[in-house]
Amino acid sequence: MGGQCAHFGTRVMRSSKLLTHFTSNSRSFSTASFAGLTSTSTTPSGNKHTDPAKDDDQQQPLQSHKIVNTLYNLKNQPHLAFSIFSHLKNPDIPAYAAMIRILCHWGLHKMLHSIFLHLHHNNNDFTSFDISHLLDTLSPPHHIDIDLEKEDAVKHRSSFLIQVYDALVKSYVTAGMLDEAINALFQIKRRGFLPHIFTFNYLMNKLIANGKVDAALAIYKQLKSLGLNPNDYTYSIIIKAFCRKGNLVEASNVFQEMELCGVIPNAYAYTTYIEGLCTNQRSDFGYQVLQAWKEGNIPIDVYAYVAVIRGFCNEMKMDRAEVVLGDMEKQELISDARCYSELIRGYCKAGDLSKALALHNDMESKGIKTNCVIVSTILQYFCEKGMHSQVVEEFKRFKDLRIFLDEVSYNIVVDALCKQEKVDQAVALLDEMKGKQMDMDIMHYTTLINGYCHVGKLVDAFRVFEEMEGKGLKPDVVTYNILLAAFSRRGLANEALKLYEYMKSQDLKPNAITHNVMIEGLCIGGKVTEAEAFFCNMEDKSIDNYGAMITGYCEAKHTEKASELFFELSEQGLLMDRGYNYKLLEKLCEEGEKDRALWLLKTMLDLNMEPSKDMYGKVITACYRAGDMRNAEAVFDILRKSGLTPDIFTYTTMINVCCRQNRLSEARNLFQDMKHRGIMPDLVTFTVLLDGHLKRVHSEAFARKRNEVNLVASNIWKEMQNTEIRPDVICYTALIDGHCKVDRLEDAIGLYDEMMYRGVEPDRATCTALLSGCRNRGDVDMVDYIPCQKFALEIQSTTVCRTEPTFTQPRSYFHGQMEVIMINSPDAVNSLYYVAFRHLETRGFPLCLCSAAEYLFQIVHGALPQLFFDPNSSVPPAEITVLVLDYLYTKLDQVSCARW
Repeated sequence: MGGQCAHFGTRVMRSSKLLTHFTSNSRSFSTASFAGLTSTSTTPSGNKHTDPAKDDDQQQPLQSHKIVNTLYNLKNQPHLAFSIFSHLKNPDIPAYAAMIRILCHWGLHKMLHSIFLHLHHNNNDFTSFDISHLLDTLSPPHHIDIDLEKEDAVKHRSSFLIQVYDALVKSYVTAGMLDEAINALFQIKRRGFLPHIFTFNYLMNKLIANGKVDAALAIYKQLKSLGLNPNDYTYSIIIKAFCRKGNLVEASNVFQEMELCGVIPNAYAYTTYIEGLCTNQRSDFGYQVLQAWKEGNIPIDVYAYVAVIRGFCNEMKMDRAEVVLGDMEKQELISDARCYSELIRGYCKAGDLSKALALHNDMESKGIKTNCVIVSTILQYFCEKGMHSQVVEEFKRFKDLRIFLDEVSYNIVVDALCKQEKVDQAVALLDEMKGKQMDMDIMHYTTLINGYCHVGKLVDAFRVFEEMEGKGLKPDVVTYNILLAAFSRRGLANEALKLYEYMKSQDLKPNAITHNVMIEGLCIGGKVTEAEAFFCNMEDKSIDNYGAMITGYCEAKHTEKASELFFELSEQGLLMDRGYNYKLLEKLCEEGEKDRALWLLKTMLDLNMEPSKDMYGKVITACYRAGDMRNAEAVFDILRKSGLTPDIFTYTTMINVCCRQNRLSEARNLFQDMKHRGIMPDLVTFTVLLDGHLKRVHSEAFARKRNEVNLVASNIWKEMQNTEIRPDVICYTALIDGHCKVDRLEDAIGLYDEMMYRGVEPDRATCTALLSGCRNRGDVDMVDYIPCQKFALEIQSTTVCRTEPTFTQPRSYFHGQMEVIMINSPDAVNSLYYVAFRHLETRGFPLCLCSAAEYLFQIVHGALPQLFFDPNSSVPPAEITVLVLDYLYTKLDQVSCARW
């Protein structure tokens, strides 16, 4: 509508130039007379007591009569008449009627359309009459040419009214007043004439384009009752309507109806049906229909092939799409940029950039020029993959090739620059775009605002927002959501709330995302109280709003409040989106709230909400870290029974569980099961399995099966070597320690040499394992061979107590005490690591875990001196040492897994 009004205004501006030209050529019109026509007051200057309102009432009929006469006198100069009419301040019905008759007489349909559009635009503000009154005035047999014979009068009147109603209906559609367009069209019959079928076709097509398919079909059913016969284009539109509704059978029946009515389908009808099949995921059948019709010499245009290619691309059947392109070449049909554009878009969607670029090169080699649509597709792919620098480079390359790049292309590059935090360059690029006579729209302003928010320049972001409004562009919900999220995340609660109220004052209704970004943003910005107040004041809260509040609590580390809100909803049987549940579950697992995480998982299952495999994996890991192997296995069994395939991390965790419980056979079964499901083990999986077998080779529990276990470990190592996986320091350390424990020192040294040759730097645990093996054999000379002397000196200077005191307290008691101490005493323990290190070695624990122990103490910062040296403790210090180390052992594998 804005474009039409601008067109109308442009003609108004032109009229001042036209007036000068026509003043000398028209005897019945002059500039003075025009001034008199447009004047609203003709009060004599000498009469000071004249009532202006009364004079206006007296002058109005005379004024209107002069305007109408002037317009009719210019009936042979329609452009001048239109210019005069455009200058009128508030034309009445006779003036509109006169101008409409003149334009219809000369067939100036664009001007006629603009008059009706201007009338709709100003109907509430300026005009004092209803449009139906204007139509009543136009309906009598008034006509311009008084020389018409009487027998032609009826035909002329009908033709005139057809033009009027055609322009009226189209102007309603342009103004978005579809219901008014329908009403106007069905009021025609009572005026004694029938509109042209073209008008109905236009309206039905526009209704379908605006999603009002049922209304279009309803009009079609009324055509025959009105006495109108559909033409080939009408039937094509109805085929489109049925296809939009997914009624493909009814769409095919239209061809039979056309045959019965003697209407020959045109190429557009065939193409529309084929496109409908492809749009409804029936591209294979659509291609069969296309081939059959082509063989039957039915007219099929290139667009039908484009529709099939697009359909196959949407269904991700890229090979079939290329077959269609090849078929076009065999049929000697010229494939154009549209065909390649769909294929390139399809391959980008499939993530196959190399194929997309190859097709682009093939297209250009055939002399088909690329266009901004194809370029934008390629640039958008780079942007979605986070390849923002590549976006900028490709944009420059295409620009250097003098390819026209439109506003969409520029916006993609601006977005890429903003995500690289190069907002100044983005602004410069927008200035370049404006220099090419391309205007910034809402999309460009919103992208720039998002860029400023991304780098924390909220003042600049709001300045762009104000500039946008100053240009007459109304920000949409997306623009507001970006600013609201930025303000709230920065803790600017007052500013966010003011902007939220301003948004509502602009007749823009906040959507669910608006409320969610406010709630989550305020929580992230540390304004939990404000977020709670905003949430409580909301009317008609949706389940997503509750989910946003739970996510906000999680972000603000108010996990307990988040859990309470979740369980409150679950008691009411309300189901949130799985993403919100995942966020809460993730936070519970991170904070060690294993029991609540299990409860949440159980609640989801009770409410028939299937958790994702990632959610199962989080709970399994949480149970494992808490030493709750029973629940870890129980959740793993539920995961497998659900039909979901565990990921590699979950499999590795469960293999570790089995190894720790000496269930090596079950660990190997899991290892084989994951490979059977197509999940290839990685370095961590191999290391866990190797470590689990090697550290039990020397244990008494496997004394009788030592050779068997050793052979299994050897086979696992060989399998790993056959892959492209290369051991790291942890894996090498486990192997070296295992060989040392069974007195295969030469093999251990060989692994150490291999490790050094591959550039893998040994750590303290590696050297300790090798030194321990040398010492156990009594080979003191070998110590000098090991290059990590900085570790060797520390280890040799430490005396080792190889006795293990008895326990007088349950282990679970000390495990609980350790949890409390580690949380509440962050600044304790100085060198407990060395005690732990030596004691772990003495007890025969795998020394690859010693590096994990060091890592553990670096995280926890120690928390144990009080327990060691508490004089009031009833537990002997030596026993406490063993209990502490026993607790650490339950944590070591968990920490090492997290580290890997």
